[in-house]
Amino acid sequence: MSGGSSDPAEAFDPVAFLADAVRVPSNEDVIDMRDLLLATLAEYGVDAEVVDGSCVVAEKTSPNPEAGPHLVFNTHIDTVSPHIPFERGPCEGGECPPADGAADSDSTAATEVIRGRGSCDAKGPLAALLAAFLRAEPERGRVTLAITPDEEVLSLGAAELLGLLPGSENRLSDADCVVVGEPTGLDVCTAAKGRFQGTLHLSGVAAHAAEFAGVNAVAAAEDALCAVRTFDDDAETHPQLGDPKLTPTVIEGGESTNQVPADCELVLDRRSVPPETAEGFRSSLVDAVRGEVADGVGVEFALTDRESPFFEAFSTDTDHELVRTMANAASAAVNDRDAPGVSADGGGDVRPFGAATEASYFAPVPTVVFGPGDLADDAGAVAHAEREYVRVPAVEAAAAAVTRAVDGLLG
Repeated sequence: MSGGSSDPAEAFDPVAFLADAVRVPSNEDVIDMRDLLLATLAEYGVDAEVVDGSCVVAEKTSPNPEAGPHLVFNTHIDTVSPHIPFERGPCEGGECPPADGAADSDSTAATEVIRGRGSCDAKGPLAALLAAFLRAEPERGRVTLAITPDEEVLSLGAAELLGLLPGSENRLSDADCVVVGEPTGLDVCTAAKGRFQGTLHLSGVAAHAAEFAGVNAVAAAEDALCAVRTFDDDAETHPQLGDPKLTPTVIEGGESTNQVPADCELVLDRRSVPPETAEGFRSSLVDAVRGEVADGVGVEFALTDRESPFFEAFSTDTDHELVRTMANAASAAVNDRDAPGVSADGGGDVRPFGAATEASYFAPVPTVVFGPGDLADDAGAVAHAEREYVRVPAVEAAAAAVTRAVDGLLG
């Protein structure tokens, strides 16, 4: 794995790359998108390696690799379905910046957006990270670009790349800090809740509904739901992420309208905070439900079977050098441009991220989530929605911010 640069790749245009990337469907497979990424790296003199299920890995090493940190850039090239075609044009409705004193009609009218699947999740962040990587000329340490193929599904590529699957080896075990590209509105996100899912099975004894007999598993769901509602009553509030959340999402039970039901299942969605693990949650939930339901009701809880680990919660110290450097760089990049056209809220704040991501797999290595675009705006959902878009100035600002952060960390 080796690489170089061509006249520090100042000619690379992240917006043009993003336009090409959004035109490439990557909701069903990522081969064409992977090839575009490889061709772009090759165009700028960077050798890349395809490893572990279409992960693309490239590296730039300074003359003094041991004298500085190993910085990793990560994001993903897959998107959700359906594919939404590429468009580029002026902002409309919720895409436009707020009409405050800092924005005049000319700057608002000039704001362009790129629409289409992946424009903000996560090809916009990819364009910004790629620009910073190509421009990087580290004087110490090294920087690695590690792009994964299936974050929207099971994250098998990332899990294998990081040694989280049986028989795999962590190829980034010496990483010192990580920037994960996702739509954050140019804020620097230092934490995210984990996400677990599982099925609670309550078992009873079937009987004729006319008889005072049997053990009613559906009726036991009332007590189980009480345990769910009170599960976090004694939980400590995390300083960055707040309280954990447990939500019953699906319930199913019974086979006949005149029979005491012997089985009932509830699917539960868990949004965790550190230090809770998936296994710790499973064990605690079983104990809580058993403490509420009647004797004779069987209680089992199984986490949803998946090949890759669940995304557990992570948090990075907000005083870490990576956080301070990225936040300062993002604020400077926004201030260098017409801020209202860059992001809905400005950018550069330090806050948690609103969704689970592969950033979880890199922890406890200091990790931040950063990128152009927003998960949602005042008009509704943006990422994963039919109206997905990203502001062109935001992509440019994100590229400038990450480039500035590389200079600060590896200069």
